[in-house]
Amino acid sequence: MKKIIQAFVNSLSVKKDLSYYDDEEQIINNLKGLQSIIGYTFNDSSILKVALTHTSFFYNNGVKSIPVSEYERMEFLGDSILGLVISEYLYYKYPNKQEGFLSKLKSQIVSENYLSSKARSIRLGRYIILGDEEFRDKGYQKKSILSNMMESLICAIYLDSGYHEAKEFIINYVLKGYRLELSSDVHINYKSRLQEYCQLKYKQLPVYKVVSTEGPDHKKLFKVTLFVQGKKVGEGNGYTKKNAEQDAAKEGCLKLKI
Repeated sequence: MKKIIQAFVNSLSVKKDLSYYDDEEQIINNLKGLQSIIGYTFNDSSILKVALTHTSFFYNNGVKSIPVSEYERMEFLGDSILGLVISEYLYYKYPNKQEGFLSKLKSQIVSENYLSSKARSIRLGRYIILGDEEFRDKGYQKKSILSNMMESLICAIYLDSGYHEAKEFIINYVLKGYRLELSSDVHINYKSRLQEYCQLKYKQLPVYKVVSTEGPDHKKLFKVTLFVQGKKVGEGNGYTKKNAEQDAAKEGCLKLKI
């Protein structure tokens, strides 16, 4: 396992060329604050640096050839690790609950709203390495970036120390207080609510259509229109397609009085 992790770390494209960073030592020292907050010290702090380097950093830092975004790759792996830990936890926590209940609760815990809230609780935004333009747009406050960075952070802990440490972090900083927090209106999944309503009443699913996209690849704004039985019932905007659909679903739920 250690050999596999080391091979992965050695392949990190950002780590190979530290000239991408204006002050490597300053960044590493700054990240000590985050490690103090989460109570975990990295054996290799450069893994954490890579995990928190947003793609926008390269667009605004004079890099001629944009490297593979390791943050996005780590987000991908972190998402899977998070899903496994949450599924395992809920499986043992609710032995008498059906699969439908477990799936719905899991989807709420891994949602953008919930993860971004947990990211704020550890002040993750202040440690994200952004490009100048994304920083001016307050990318460190955006739900999509915060939730993705939370998953990337989970991957970084996994690569640095393995599954057990990543699981401990998830239990202590993601799952802690989830029942109370999910009771808040902020975490309502309007898309799921609308889907259940349409299936029950109309025996068909709502339809979401992307009507326009604006901006560069790393900051694309999606505009989505929502249709129920062929009728337009909502519109939504978001920096991810999923977020735009959720925004449209909220408007649809209000219009249909669900």
